[in-house]
Amino acid sequence: MNPSIKVEENDANSKIEISQLNHDSYLCNRNPDSNDYIVGLYPLSNYTFAVKDAQSEKDSSVQARFQRMRNEYQTIGMRRSVEAVMLVNEHNTPHILLLQIGTTFFKLPGGELMPDENDIDGLKRILNETLSSPEKPPTQWNVTDMLAKWWRSNFEPPRYPYVPSHVTRPKECCKLFLVQLPSSAYFAVPRNFKLVAAPLFELYDNATGYGPVISTLPQLLSRFEMKYLK
Repeated sequence: MNPSIKVEENDANSKIEISQLNHDSYLCNRNPDSNDYIVGLYPLSNYTFAVKDAQSEKDSSVQARFQRMRNEYQTIGMRRSVEAVMLVNEHNTPHILLLQIGTTFFKLPGGELMPDENDIDGLKRILNETLSSPEKPPTQWNVTDMLAKWWRSNFEPPRYPYVPSHVTRPKECCKLFLVQLPSSAYFAVPRNFKLVAAPLFELYDNATGYGPVISTLPQLLSRFEMKYLK
């Protein structure tokens, strides 16, 4: 089961101190014995979670979403989107932060890039819009490795980790980035979402529960050495 994240109501008078420690100190260091990259994971309890106003969806239905994608494709071409893989430590086990919508749908935090926006700046903007509070300093998102690309070959739900051979004009490219979290931070979660921390062992080979993208994250992260920090 996903650990419950304790969420408190947003209080403009509350004082939340966000540590600005150098959270790059572990990422991109290599273990001299294994030559693996080391990623630092801080405890889930280090982070404070609050509730903010609901974040409205751009589209009222899946059909409307793909119709908008079709319309935009005629003017700006292939859609570019980005998603964040953020790791925390719970009981010395890596967990990934996911947004839950309803009872059964999970997604990585992320969204669509603007036409002239680069990947890193766009992902930081989207994370601030989704998880930062307007009353607090924004979290220092440290966007690091690109973990994967997923492609949408048509105006339909399926995405693939490759471009099918018969497809010459894919309709969307989604990039997954590892985002190293600071040692502590304040997250404001939209009221219509729930933020959950899912352990890697629950995601592994579980496309039925989490979909094909999220269920492959354990394999993508296996090249890193996890360092459990305090």
